[in-house]
Amino acid sequence: MAGSAEMASLEESFRKFAIYGDTKATGQEMNGKNWAKLCKDCKVTDGKSVTSTDVDIVFSKVKGKTARVINYEEFKKALEELALKRFKDKSKEEAYEAICQLVAGKEPINVGVTKAKTVGAVERLTDTSKYTGSHKERFDESGKGKGKSGRENIVDTSGYVSAYKNAGTYDAKVKK
Repeated sequence: MAGSAEMASLEESFRKFAIYGDTKATGQEMNGKNWAKLCKDCKVTDGKSVTSTDVDIVFSKVKGKTARVINYEEFKKALEELALKRFKDKSKEEAYEAICQLVAGKEPINVGVTKAKTVGAVERLTDTSKYTGSHKERFDESGKGKGKSGRENIVDTSGYVSAYKNAGTYDAKVKK
């Protein structure tokens, strides 16, 4: 069978795909959606000898009757089943070795993730340097928001009139 280093990377791939897209997942069990993603991302499905239907059938076959997930041991059994379909010209051991090499060390691919992009009118609307009036007070020079101090007038309780230039100098003048 496969070497211990390859088995460790195979188990690592299982864990990465098991937790993909699920914040509560522990990495011990994999659901059918993530199993299908693993087979697609690692190019186990080729559209001819192994299809997405085959992947779903194998998943249903290896999991327990009432279970919705598979553990690592069931995952290895599922790979063995798919190995015979994917590599028909090889022996059982060689086919399993080849399919393990396809899966080992792989991570889920994030294809089609939308990136935020500012163009045209949106770029002009989000440029804080062009803001005027009260909106201008909500941002500092770098364009970062000031938070609550930018939204609300914070009362100056020092006793001086706002914008008075010589605040705090009265005591120095009186003592002399």
